[in-house]
Amino acid sequence: MKATAHPSTANWVGSALSFITKWGTVLTIFILVAFFSILMPSFLSASNLVTILRSISIVTVIAIGVTMSLTVNGFDLSVGSVATLADSLVISMFVWYGLGSVFSIVIALAGCLVVALLNAFLIVKLRIPDLLATLSMMFIIEGVAMTYTGGGSISEGMPRLDGTPTFGKLEPVFRLIGQSPTIIIIMLVVVAVVHVFLNYTKHGRYLYVVGGNLEAARLSGIPVDRYRTLAYVLATLFAAFGGVMLGSRIGSAQINAGAGYLMPSVAAAYIGFSVGGARRANAIGTFVGAVLVGVLENGLVMMSVPYYAMNIVKGAVLALALAATYFRKR
Repeated sequence: MKATAHPSTANWVGSALSFITKWGTVLTIFILVAFFSILMPSFLSASNLVTILRSISIVTVIAIGVTMSLTVNGFDLSVGSVATLADSLVISMFVWYGLGSVFSIVIALAGCLVVALLNAFLIVKLRIPDLLATLSMMFIIEGVAMTYTGGGSISEGMPRLDGTPTFGKLEPVFRLIGQSPTIIIIMLVVVAVVHVFLNYTKHGRYLYVVGGNLEAARLSGIPVDRYRTLAYVLATLFAAFGGVMLGSRIGSAQINAGAGYLMPSVAAAYIGFSVGGARRANAIGTFVGAVLVGVLENGLVMMSVPYYAMNIVKGAVLALALAATYFRKR
């Protein structure tokens, strides 16, 4: 006779699996923290915890941009390049033109807003698949940023490539953005505001409806194209603000400075799908995903793991997060 599992055992196993799929990411963070703490007691020091939060601040804000595009079942690959462009624009406004903090930040965000409108036009109006459209924009924006800077970096006291001297300085209030605890507070505020927006406002709920079923949203009277455009505008603005934070953090504009944030941001946003059984892009889940990536990177650095091997770990984490997310959808 075929043996069958006892009902109580089956229920227990099912409950355990459900708990793990919902909270596996959080459990993984605790396991990693315990593992690194045993190997390196200084891992749990207050200064190191602040370092982790500071290191994930820019990633989290850019990942929130990815999250916004995912709410409408889209995907924005251009966020890293947008961060690079914003970094180049905001630093150049200070160093080349001597503008103040408010004008420099506004001009950087406004310049990147053009990218958002181009993304929306390609995806919403021309109906190019979002992955291909934003991939194209990624290369275009990289080229624009490098052309604008002349293929070089921008920093205080550095002459322009044509030899023109520069006299602009970064204002202390701008530098404050990239310092602790300001940068951490900004990250937490962004996460909280986006969480409230997506879950407790009409517009946030409409974004989820559009992402869940495009035709149903259209038939129910929701202006689908307008909300898809909104998603990509917000995605670009958060990525641009992440670039502004990056410029404040490093105090200069570097070639492709934002490129290294694309993969961790995508990983954080996709990991967020599985946190708490949300099954959709969400701000809290994205933050948890960023914490996971940050804990991994920090622990591996403290263990003196070569930097080029870290991408293997980050890629594996993303693959596991995607597996957990889509396995639960079956």
